[in-house]
Amino acid sequence: MKTQMAMTRDWIATARTLSEALPYLQRYAGATVVIKFGGHAMGEDAAMASFARDIVLMRQVGVNPVVVHGGGPMINDLLARLGIASSFVRGKRVTDAAAVEVVEMVLSGRVNKRIVQAINAEGGRAVGLSGKDAMLMVCEPDDPELGFVGRPVEVNPAVLTTLFAGGFIPVVAPVGTGRAGETFNVNGDTAAGAIAAALRADRLLLLTDVAGVRDETGAVVTQLSPDEVRELTARGVIAGGMIPKTETALAAVEAGVRAAVILDGRAPNACLLELFTEHGAGSIIRDSEPRVKPRRS
Repeated sequence: MKTQMAMTRDWIATARTLSEALPYLQRYAGATVVIKFGGHAMGEDAAMASFARDIVLMRQVGVNPVVVHGGGPMINDLLARLGIASSFVRGKRVTDAAAVEVVEMVLSGRVNKRIVQAINAEGGRAVGLSGKDAMLMVCEPDDPELGFVGRPVEVNPAVLTTLFAGGFIPVVAPVGTGRAGETFNVNGDTAAGAIAAALRADRLLLLTDVAGVRDETGAVVTQLSPDEVRELTARGVIAGGMIPKTETALAAVEAGVRAAVILDGRAPNACLLELFTEHGAGSIIRDSEPRVKPRRS
């Protein structure tokens, strides 16, 4: 049991944290932040609730958050239960006509509504939609061998800004539409990057199951310029699954997003630590700038 003195110390620490966060709360008032949510946190109720509270708090202090989610494990599970075989080309899933129906069912239905419900349960006003709604995300085939896997070629964010104006939190499933009405499965990171670019977002937060980009020694690099990302990739330091994430971050920054951050979504309050503390969290990718207070400008 905590003593009164211990509880007082905790309260003082909490008050100090809130006071130190004030400049960042002011800095992000009215800012747009796109968050790609996925990984293990999506499958754990406690982690989902914690994430939802962070999103509601962000909206409460004046940030306009957009949540873009994945759902690969859930898709795999339902495909297996339905007896639909999965095949892969260069590590990417081939999405045929049968599979894309399952993808849309899982992403726009089960996963999207679970996140919406979690945010609403914490006092937010979340609205679920997909890239097909209001032609938010128009796609073309990414690779003919992959079937209905899409690459966003046009993003129309008016529906998102309309939701911001009403105080709502958009939760977007990465399912896009083709010009002829086709349904396309879109990589969640790719969808988040494209939406962030269309909104000229202040931050793109890519939540993963790792702490960030690591250097040759295994240490997390907290600040990276686009040129440094390319150099680490060319040297093979950035490899494997980190490559598509850094490519998404680079494309977003080059398209006008102020900064992209790759951070560990399993860490409690990861989004809040990144936005509202001096040193942030994970690896921030933007034009060269010291990773101290001025980076918030």
